[in-house]
Amino acid sequence: MTTGHNISDADACIEFKDVVSGYKDFMILNNLSFKARRGAITLLMGPNGAGKSTVLKTLFGLLKPQQGQVLLNGENINGASQKALLAKGIAFVPQGRNLFGQLSVYENLELGGITLGMKTTHERIPEVLALFPRVKERLNSRAASLSGGEQKQLEIGRALLLRPQVLLIDEPSIGLSPMVVLDVFKLLRKLAAQGTTVLMVEQNVKGALAFSDDAIALESGRLVLHKIASDILNDPNMERLFLGGAHATPKMT
Repeated sequence: MTTGHNISDADACIEFKDVVSGYKDFMILNNLSFKARRGAITLLMGPNGAGKSTVLKTLFGLLKPQQGQVLLNGENINGASQKALLAKGIAFVPQGRNLFGQLSVYENLELGGITLGMKTTHERIPEVLALFPRVKERLNSRAASLSGGEQKQLEIGRALLLRPQVLLIDEPSIGLSPMVVLDVFKLLRKLAAQGTTVLMVEQNVKGALAFSDDAIALESGRLVLHKIASDILNDPNMERLFLGGAHATPKMT
């Protein structure tokens, strides 16, 4: 299977060019090439070990490409530090819980803006809280006391303090109720509508496809499919190959 979805250089926010990346002597991405459109949600899908999370970690500088190029708006960002990538507008919400549990919600938000300086951080916190009313209600609570859904919203809010042009998000639905997952997907849709480029890894593939613009399927670190998300959702053969018929699609309301 081949790409089937051509994205122009002008429309591409992110581009991987023949990227080889992984851990020490174990390479996971094998000459991976793809483009992700600016202001769109691109879903990365594929079996465990296909390289989905490795794409996000390589983009965020946690893993250095052994060869190839990673481009942001046409600029080669290979080897850039996380601090430099944050300054360029890339934010990463990793899998699992990544909060300071003993600190308050407000203190966690302050730490999220550490690269901005306190003045700018304090100016931006209200705009983030406006997106997450439940988190706002728990502002003085310890982060560890929040529900799983509230913690995930806080993590996303912390990333949004940076007003990122690119948001990388890995498995946002893990441990969340269907209603909270729906809220997260709707938020990502809203961010994309405002111009944020979202690259997402998500186990609930059918649910995520319903809110995504494009989808990339990986296998053994290589691109096997790049199509418009709705085309995959509406193709019964694609469902059998990539979705396994699992998970109900959340209804957009």
